Amino acid sequence: MDKLWKIPNVNDEQALDKLSGELNINKDLAALLLQRGVRDFDEARLFFRPTLDHLHDPFLMKDMDKAVNRLSDAVGKQEKILIYGDYDVDGTTSVSLMYLFLSQFTEHIAYYIPDRYTEGYGLSDKGMRWAAEQKFDLVISLDCGIKANKVAALVRDLQMDLIICDHHLPGAQLPDAFAVLDPKRQDCQYPYKELSGCGVGFKLLQGFCLQQSIPFEELHTLMDLVAVSIASDIVPITGENRVLAYLGLHQLNTKPLLGLKELIEISGRKPPLTISDVVFYIGPRINAAGRLTHASESVRLLVTKNEEELKEFSVNLHERNAERRDFDKSITAAALKMIEDDSDLVNAKSTVLFKADWHKGVIGIVASRCIETYYRPTIILTESGGKATGSARSVEGFDVHEAIAACGDLLEQYGGHMYAAGLTMPIDQVDAFRKKFEKEVSQRLLPDQLIPKLPIDRIIDFDIITPKTYSIITQMAPFGPQNMQPIFVSEKVTLTDTARILKGQHLKLKVKQPQCSTVLDCIGFGMASFADRLNTADPFRLAYHIEENEFRGNKSLQLMIKDIQFYD
Repeated sequence: MDKLWKIPNVNDEQALDKLSGELNINKDLAALLLQRGVRDFDEARLFFRPTLDHLHDPFLMKDMDKAVNRLSDAVGKQEKILIYGDYDVDGTTSVSLMYLFLSQFTEHIAYYIPDRYTEGYGLSDKGMRWAAEQKFDLVISLDCGIKANKVAALVRDLQMDLIICDHHLPGAQLPDAFAVLDPKRQDCQYPYKELSGCGVGFKLLQGFCLQQSIPFEELHTLMDLVAVSIASDIVPITGENRVLAYLGLHQLNTKPLLGLKELIEISGRKPPLTISDVVFYIGPRINAAGRLTHASESVRLLVTKNEEELKEFSVNLHERNAERRDFDKSITAAALKMIEDDSDLVNAKSTVLFKADWHKGVIGIVASRCIETYYRPTIILTESGGKATGSARSVEGFDVHEAIAACGDLLEQYGGHMYAAGLTMPIDQVDAFRKKFEKEVSQRLLPDQLIPKLPIDRIIDFDIITPKTYSIITQMAPFGPQNMQPIFVSEKVTLTDTARILKGQHLKLKVKQPQCSTVLDCIGFGMASFADRLNTADPFRLAYHIEENEFRGNKSLQLMIKDIQFYD
């Protein structure tokens, strides 16, 4: 699929000169920092060396004082506390964080994860009635609850208190809970709006520590859970998230929680782990339980300290993840064939597919896979509990949650973000929803939003690519949304040898530029289709990451190809 390269125009030479001089770096690196909002030495120090001091005061969040007071009261009086969380990685890490920390101060605590298939997403009637039967006094919901108005009313009727910790967009009216912590609520002046669900829970515990004069180091040891949530929930790696991710990854790579350590080992990864390692190797194994069996297995893995149990749990999650990959592969193939066999679907501006026996646990992944082939807003639906339920994914710049909301008259439930959402409807409304959603997308979608974008950070020459340059770039990590690993472009690139194909699908090149002495190795995974054209072409444009390759103890810089463009 052809990509549109988006190349920024950094024309502020005065700012470039100032920053490169203050930091003793070249203008190309200074430009990368300017694009990330770094304009002087002090901002660079905060960017490169985040510390706990850079975290915001938790009491700036609306209702935080009420929430902390209620939690302190519950702990002090030894009331029964139930930690309730969603079944994805953000939810299970949130529950594990809250449970592990508060367990140090009370024995009257338990956790509850709803069943994906019998209860669905969020706070459930079943879960709250169970909590009342077990005589819990306080329920803390994590990564869910912001639209649970009916269930919040039930909690009150059942004479329990509810603290909601969420990061999703609120509805028109907030639930009538004891406290509602969500930086996205309109009346909340908290300075950072993009926390993960686990991040909001972390802020509640930070406030609890401040009020109770608990050394913050005790909470700091669990920050690896926050980093895993940030990575897996694909929230921006900016502001406070960057601080939490930076410190959490350090914890993950030095002294991780025992359950996370077990998952790292069974995944075959070796420290230092990056955000990408968490996204592709750790998060899916945690998610696998919630997708195929029950997410409480993931929480058990993360909170247990029994080494025999740890080994058993981690092996089980590893096996569930292998099953998940098989479901993912087969359902994606079936979904793509459904599109290919229907000319209306091929030419549509959106994709809405329904099949009753598709596995509910992987439909979000399948939606993302379909976008890789048909780049447009996509919803994959299956049957669950006699309803059509599904996951939506979007393309850059398009608010899929807003488009779904415009079809709300056909839905029983929906919620989510700009780029990812969930929804439920009667099965007999699927066709009507498909038509209305297509109409809404067609009216809202701009033509260039149907073209995948490749954001380029800077056009550079190969002579700039040195160990010093690479060292500075690596210190810009952790990389993720809104702080992606820099992608460079070099012009008039030529081969020094014939393009090679590895394992039938990967591209291996040696390249140079006429004005530079540097010769560099390149690897392009899944890019073998470029080989014939490259072997007969004139100079081309190359887009790439700079990476370090280690072979038999020798380290060298290589280029990870992201795309190739030809001048004609």
